[in-house]
Amino acid sequence: MLCGLDGASATTAAQKKLEFLFADDSLVVVAKPSGLLSVPGKGPENQDCVTARIREVFPDCPGHPEVHRLDMDTSGLMVLALNRDAHRELSRQFHDRETSKKYIALLNGEIEEGSGVIKLPFRLDVDNRPMQIYDPVHGKIGITRWKTLGIEDGKTRVEMIPITGRTHQLRVHAASEHGIGVPIIGDRLYGTGTAPGQLKLHASFLSFIHPATGRKMQFTSEPPF
Repeated sequence: MLCGLDGASATTAAQKKLEFLFADDSLVVVAKPSGLLSVPGKGPENQDCVTARIREVFPDCPGHPEVHRLDMDTSGLMVLALNRDAHRELSRQFHDRETSKKYIALLNGEIEEGSGVIKLPFRLDVDNRPMQIYDPVHGKIGITRWKTLGIEDGKTRVEMIPITGRTHQLRVHAASEHGIGVPIIGDRLYGTGTAPGQLKLHASFLSFIHPATGRKMQFTSEPPF
């Protein structure tokens, strides 16, 4: 049984397909499914999200327990704060880039075995929100380390490590001709995806320092693809 979760709460979370990996008095770590928002969106139909489900299980947590986010279509690891001190310290670690994150993606095509670092300037397309576009003049640099892991039925599995944390960074860096040049399977903005839950991008590793104990915490999650 997870620390901080009773049987009923754990069962409720499992039924809603939000996997609880760890919880104590300071924080909770979950694996988010693709297609679920990290935080509420606009309109009553977009209120179901990770933070809402966390508040159901931990009603005394902050009103905004999130300290980082995943795109709705991205699956994988998230850490959320259960008190204000933890929220402040975890937010600082993410802001100061003291956390470590790794993602697994399945690209919609074959690329040669290799690795590299992508440094790509991009910005919001104000005429087509929330899409991000390459812009060497006005764009802000995003940096990603990547390496191939193998070819599977004409698709390429890659590991991607974001050094910066720009919106849609990994998706843009995969799809752009100035990056890898092959979109992630199921990407509705930068590829050929047509519905939520199809994106093959998973936050597979997360490391941070526990805000109360000072202990280094590491979590892994296998991608569902």
